[in-house]
Amino acid sequence: MNDVVVVGAGAAGLATAIFARRLDPRRSVLLLDGAAKPGAKILVSGGSRCNVTNAAVTERDYWGGKRTIVRRVLRALPVAATVDFFQGLGVALKEEPHGKLFPTTDRSRDVLDALLRAAASSGVTLAAGTRVHEVLPGGSGFSLQTSRGPMTAASVVLATGGLSLPKTGSDGGGLTIARRLGHSIMPTTPALAPLLLSSEWFHAGLSGVAVDVELTVWVDGRVSERIRGSMLWTHFGLSGPVALDASRVVLRAQLEQRPVMVSANFFPPATFDSVDARWATAATSRPRTSMQNALADELPASVASALLAHASIDGGTALGALSRHHRRALAHALTGLPLPVTGSRGYNYAEATAGGVSLDEVDPAGMGSRRVPGLFLVGEMLDVDGRIGGFNFQWAWSSARAAAEGLARRRA
Repeated sequence: MNDVVVVGAGAAGLATAIFARRLDPRRSVLLLDGAAKPGAKILVSGGSRCNVTNAAVTERDYWGGKRTIVRRVLRALPVAATVDFFQGLGVALKEEPHGKLFPTTDRSRDVLDALLRAAASSGVTLAAGTRVHEVLPGGSGFSLQTSRGPMTAASVVLATGGLSLPKTGSDGGGLTIARRLGHSIMPTTPALAPLLLSSEWFHAGLSGVAVDVELTVWVDGRVSERIRGSMLWTHFGLSGPVALDASRVVLRAQLEQRPVMVSANFFPPATFDSVDARWATAATSRPRTSMQNALADELPASVASALLAHASIDGGTALGALSRHHRRALAHALTGLPLPVTGSRGYNYAEATAGGVSLDEVDPAGMGSRRVPGLFLVGEMLDVDGRIGGFNFQWAWSSARAAAEGLARRRA
């Protein structure tokens, strides 16, 4: 009988195993993972640099379950404690724009290797290449059906992740196990995924061009989210931080079959009226300047051309010759350009999963299941997903620490 079996050796699983052994070295911890080489998602994250956490993390950085529950879990391992944890593993972190914390070496491999070393030195037994098919409660613990035969455990931690980046091993198997054990699964969608635009739109000609915008997501005709930052035009549609953050809101609305629309403001926080007035003033002060040159002073030339064409304005038109009708059309395009989003690139390109095991069915004090005593759930398989910037990793570390404390209390 193993004291603890952790299913899934990703970020949350590795951290749970490490914390569990550190809190009680007498307890045996077996860490199982279906992949021959665990931690593939850590390796590819953050452009292979691994955005470990963020300098400022609160429950407002997350979607999904109740914020009061998210807040309580985050308290189990705040950012400062996370930085100290990795410092102790030999991974120093540096801060980049928007509070993103990366390893100073810019190598995600260093993060994974440090976690694997810490697991080994803590006394965690890692069994890679071991797929768990079923977890059955009974008697004094659990029986597990695995690809290496049956196993038993007093407590089980499910840390298998969601469905994002399935090539790394995240295929939703843990969610199936949780459902069979009686848990409610909130419907899943990709999160932090690039967005697709209608093939009839002008985005293909702007592929590779980045621009700062504010995206507004409208659901049921009302503003649901405003997100400001960098947007990258691509051959298929939109990427970049704002598009990835917006994807969660868009895809959830589409899943629920609610009317959803996305618009872009290229001069936030300017409004239609202020931009219209600005162009009217420019027409007086620089009447001979062409519209193309005037707009290219503030936006990439290719974007300026595309927006002028969208507003049916000849780029060679002088500012002084711009009609009121065309000036207002341009102001609309610059402050509320409708973007015909048709969907996303799916789980293969998503950095996270929205949906999962309902947070209402987990005790935030220790991540224990309210349905199955002795079962714990952590990380991405829960109905919590953060915005881009290290927040999903912080959720993994915090929920792992909370689970380890819950395991320690259960043993006591």
